[in-house]
Amino acid sequence: MITPTVKGKSFVPTIVTSFDEYLKIFGSSYRSGSDNYEYLGSISAREYFSNGGDSLLVTKISTGSYSPASSNVVSGSTTLFTLETLSDGAIMNNSGSEIPLSSGSLVSGSADNIRWEISGVNASRGKFDIVVRRGDDSNNRKIILEAFTQCSLDPNATNYIGNKIGDEINVYNATNAQLSTSGSYKLKSDYIRVKSVDVKMYDMLNPDGTLKTIYTGSLPVSGTSGSFSGASDGGLLHPQKFFHEISATNSQGFGASTTAYTTAINLLSNTDEYDFDVLFLPAITAESHPVTVQAALAMCEARGDAMVIIDPVLYGSGQGTAISQASGYNSSYGAMYYPWVQLKSPSSEKVNWCPPSTVIAGVLAFNDSVGEHYSAPAGLNRGGLPNVIKAEVKLSKANRDSLYDGNVNPIASFPNSGVITWGQKTLQFRQTALDRINVRRLMSKAKKFVKQEGNKLLFEANTQVTRLKFLNAVNPYFENIQQKQGLYAFQVKMDEDLNTNEVIDRNELIGKIILQPAKTIEFINIEFGLTPTGVTFFQ
Repeated sequence: MITPTVKGKSFVPTIVTSFDEYLKIFGSSYRSGSDNYEYLGSISAREYFSNGGDSLLVTKISTGSYSPASSNVVSGSTTLFTLETLSDGAIMNNSGSEIPLSSGSLVSGSADNIRWEISGVNASRGKFDIVVRRGDDSNNRKIILEAFTQCSLDPNATNYIGNKIGDEINVYNATNAQLSTSGSYKLKSDYIRVKSVDVKMYDMLNPDGTLKTIYTGSLPVSGTSGSFSGASDGGLLHPQKFFHEISATNSQGFGASTTAYTTAINLLSNTDEYDFDVLFLPAITAESHPVTVQAALAMCEARGDAMVIIDPVLYGSGQGTAISQASGYNSSYGAMYYPWVQLKSPSSEKVNWCPPSTVIAGVLAFNDSVGEHYSAPAGLNRGGLPNVIKAEVKLSKANRDSLYDGNVNPIASFPNSGVITWGQKTLQFRQTALDRINVRRLMSKAKKFVKQEGNKLLFEANTQVTRLKFLNAVNPYFENIQQKQGLYAFQVKMDEDLNTNEVIDRNELIGKIILQPAKTIEFINIEFGLTPTGVTFFQ
């Protein structure tokens, strides 16, 4: 999922395995003026994990000159070292012109930002503790998030503050679409890093283990605490437009430029580094952000092992517009759904209109937990939307048929059954097996597995024994899928007919896999007949 978030490090794809972990790293809602807002990413993550999802790769995006917050730890007027938040964005600021309240609370402290405190100073040994506290606590009600004990300012010591907390930072290189890491010490904190150390106390101890007199006064003071400042949201538009107010020029604070999304998309194109099979871009629609949609679709096509769920239209647009948007794409690596749906906020009782992709993450998670990735994520058995209050439009059968003919998957409302995902088409025009989502996902998973097994053969001898290893690994994989009704038949071939002497001399290995995917039932036609009394039925 590519999305703006309340907090977290921008352009660093991060795996979370629960909604609680998502909230810890990326946050949920935040206050702007007199109202609370939240990004669609948190709602989509809630849907995914509440429906059985187990692993979500999240890439936070930012725009403009965004930055983290920092804080100096001083002794008198001397800065000893500087701490920096791992999260970007102004929400990490809780100091500056605002002063702490008499209780020790910070005026702008919140559950999403942090503060620090020095304790346990041992002046004779040159050691001290650093405690990370939650930004909305007080001195009488401290909420300690983590602690680093027995720290020192001696770079040669194992308890050097840089080593205890870590100073690594990931930097995005736009030229190569890669992350590079700088810093000497691996991060051990979930919230801060050591940005710099201004006072380094080399070999600070005398032979008897006491602090040398030249370093007297160079330690932080026990009981002092500090807050953070200097963070920026960058080029976010204010006020930000959320939910049904999202437009082409203001989508959760992002304007018409899609540079931030393109940056994340380019980053995720690295198949060796990032493994995912479905991409979500909540708040991006084909109607208002075609450049971003095309970039995401092209990236998935180039990877060959992932697809993107695309929201066709903004809130309030009709189904004709949705069908028109779908007609502009021809790819089995994308799918669209219509209409928008109403959901309750994960953090309050507020209800919001959300684009359909927000809940499709949950549909796929449930599908995979009760079925297989090659099961159809639709219908009464696997396509339910239990958290949806209602759909924007109650589609008739004619509406549903029209949408499906136009390669848009309907989200339908049925009495006694609720809101259901009622289709599983991709955006491919041509009628082949790949015009269905379950087959596209079957192929994506198969490609990943075959690539994994193929990589094990690289730089091995090109012999019958090596080729047999591949066959012994791949055949059982497809046999298992066939037994679970994902395939009618398959064939895996890697023999001397394909691997001739000329092929071997080119240092190549050639194989061929033919799959016959099982088709799903999407239309049922049962004929009824009436007979006179006394007619015998055929046995």
